[in-house]
Amino acid sequence: MASSNDPKKMNWGYTFVVGFGFFGISIIWPIFNSLIPPMLEDLGLAAGVIGFILTWDNILNMFLQPWVGEKSDRTWTRIGRRKPWILAGAPLAAIFFMLIPFVRENFLLIALAILGTNIGMALFRSPTVAFLGDLFPSEQRSKANGVINLMGGLGGAVALLGGGTLYKIGVPLPFIVGAGVMLIAMLIVLVFVKEPKEREQPEVKESAGLWENLKEVWGESDRRGVTILLAILFWFVGWNAMEAFFTVYARNVLGVDPGTGTQMLTAFAAMLILFAIPSGFIATYFGRKRTILVGLAGMLTGLVVGFFIRDAKAMLVLLAVMGAFWALVNINSLPIVYDVGGEDRIGAYTGLYYFSSSLAAISGPILAGVMIDVTNHAMVWLFSAFFMLLAFLTMLKLQEKPIS
Repeated sequence: MASSNDPKKMNWGYTFVVGFGFFGISIIWPIFNSLIPPMLEDLGLAAGVIGFILTWDNILNMFLQPWVGEKSDRTWTRIGRRKPWILAGAPLAAIFFMLIPFVRENFLLIALAILGTNIGMALFRSPTVAFLGDLFPSEQRSKANGVINLMGGLGGAVALLGGGTLYKIGVPLPFIVGAGVMLIAMLIVLVFVKEPKEREQPEVKESAGLWENLKEVWGESDRRGVTILLAILFWFVGWNAMEAFFTVYARNVLGVDPGTGTQMLTAFAAMLILFAIPSGFIATYFGRKRTILVGLAGMLTGLVVGFFIRDAKAMLVLLAVMGAFWALVNINSLPIVYDVGGEDRIGAYTGLYYFSSSLAAISGPILAGVMIDVTNHAMVWLFSAFFMLLAFLTMLKLQEKPIS
């Protein structure tokens, strides 16, 4: 198969093939997040304990994914440097994921199955996402990431629609089918994605762990690495807080049930998918920093406006508009990280990206929850707006490398 690594022409078919990696990853999490909490609740666990268990993947991602991403930079084998990690992690995740519904009546066993799923997914997510940096030159990465995120969005939609139907037939079915679809998607990547040869890549620096990588980035005279990682932390704290508490807010402030609140969020998700590829084109022509700043400004405005809205239909429209602005941010965040990190540290910076986003996924909902407890549910909008403002101000300081 022809490589996409041609600066003059975008190989769209090949890009969609690479996107099957993110499609496979995105199949698992909607099923995981929607069906496991009721199982844990059936065991008599308190909401706080259930919430803690659901953060295990983010806690693991903070430490394991940066290590795996950096190690995969140096894992040169006959089949490539990223594929061995896919071969190790995907089957492990699939096995433990399929076990979950069969051991759901035993807390210890389901906890072990959840932990095994999280470890397996963490082993191959960073290497899979690092294909974006390996296979596409800088000027193609925003467009390629649009396609990859489109595939991820489709994977999530398939999981939500199909998983709910299968669950009504039999509790284990969404887990079995989900694991099978994930393995098929990853097999497509393993067979059809051709990794660059070692001799074609720049020399990779000596292996280092998460803290060493963080200290190295912090200690560099070039502050771009610190700047972009802080911006990513801030904007994901803002959105993760809103995402975590929107259905609670919708029930207590808008007066709709949680199911309707969940359906309202699909307007945001649908626009994110719809604008995934256009966001890549926009960044290619106008620059990633400028595109992200426009997206952050739109999100900030939307969050402030949302604080005052009390009508469900108006909120639906606002969420759809915000989804388009969020695409400008989300699609271009990883490509601009690669621009900052350089071609010889693709895996390491993929890991650092997930460190920042995982730290945000843990801290955002916790901090927002404390604010809600001492104020009211509507304050989550201003909480998220504050962190979007921090992200915007941080991005203003970033000295962007032009897309050549």
